[in-house]
Amino acid sequence: MIKLDLHMHSTVSDGTDTPRELLQRVREKGIGLFALTDHDAIKGYGMIRDIRAEADPRVLPGVEFSCRDEEGKYHILGYNFDPDSAPIREVVALGHRYRMEKLDARLEFIAGQFGFTFPENARQRLYTLDNPGKPHIANMMVEYGYAPSKETAIHDYLNQGRFPEAYVRPEQAIRGILDSGGIPVLAHPAYGSGDEWIVGAEMEARLRRLIGFGLQGVEGFYSGFTPALIRETLCFAGKYDLYVTAGSDYHGKNKMIELGDTSLDSAAGIPGGLWRFLEAVGVPFKGEACNARWSAIASG
Repeated sequence: MIKLDLHMHSTVSDGTDTPRELLQRVREKGIGLFALTDHDAIKGYGMIRDIRAEADPRVLPGVEFSCRDEEGKYHILGYNFDPDSAPIREVVALGHRYRMEKLDARLEFIAGQFGFTFPENARQRLYTLDNPGKPHIANMMVEYGYAPSKETAIHDYLNQGRFPEAYVRPEQAIRGILDSGGIPVLAHPAYGSGDEWIVGAEMEARLRRLIGFGLQGVEGFYSGFTPALIRETLCFAGKYDLYVTAGSDYHGKNKMIELGDTSLDSAAGIPGGLWRFLEAVGVPFKGEACNARWSAIASG
């Protein structure tokens, strides 16, 4: 089994490693298959594709759409799509537009509520980013002495305001990925908005709803998952015949998560859903698929 990590972020969204630096870190970690899944952006994949050598680890086209609807918040991962196709680019453009509207509103809020303003050249740094978000504003607040840490800036200031509720809807993200030949996957299924946890019957209801939109997989192995959460997610994957993926959600210095930390190493084999995902993206697995292990997990 090759080492893989299918969930990571670069400076194209809210990571601190450039795509080039990220490729080097993937090499150093011995990861054989990876996907750069920047928020609402696919530019980083093209940058890695252009510099990647033939002997380098294999990279899949990837993206993570930040979605919300009347039922809550979702992060939808997309894999192995055609990055030049119109459907995926339309959803990326929509997500970018919503992010820029939130940037306007957040800067206006902290200026009006707390008197936090930035020089014009600093503001332009934010506006030239591909997908500016709360971490970028928070880091700038720390830089100009308005907060002692990024976490304080977000919790005590940025999270105190109400901002535009425009988000890409999950059905829009899923349809854009499917129409571009890709595989839509629900990221970290147990995570909701803020500190919300979605488990048990609530997770199953959410999965059934998203499957109705065309969802094809779940992130069954994740850096923040306990063994119990992994087991529950894999049970639902087996019940609904979903693909399974594994990802760290690495953000460089913006999160205390190690590249390649997917919790997959703790598994005593490869679940059938992950084996099928690898086949679907053209990475055939030689040997047993550990069906006995999968059957034990699926049966609880």
